Amino acid sequence: MKVAGLGFRRDASAASLRDALDAAGGSEGLAAVATVSDKADAVPLKVLAQELGLPIRGIPAELLAGTGTATQSELIKARFGTGSVAEAVAIAAAGRGARLISVRATSQDRMATAAIAEGDGE
Repeated sequence: MKVAGLGFRRDASAASLRDALDAAGGSEGLAAVATVSDKADAVPLKVLAQELGLPIRGIPAELLAGTGTATQSELIKARFGTGSVAEAVAIAAAGRGARLISVRATSQDRMATAAIAEGDGE
């Protein structure tokens, strides 16, 4: 199962999220999009998920701490205990044995990041 993890600022647009996802490799073959639980109801994310016909998986922030990521943001590490929200939620949502198949990519406006992971979905 392939899942796109998305990290974004509160004022990011659906276009920002789409741009980050495209930069990470696009939506082909995705089973879901994921983000931190407290942003799972964000309108731009809902718009993107609806456009793609995909469910949204909210991952509790406390589950991200300690998740190894390929890229590192000191700001994100201090806040969430992991180097990349996009990578960590993608890994968590993809399930057991998940591995990154696309590291964090950033939208041109720098409002959103996306990464893609693949796992067994459990």
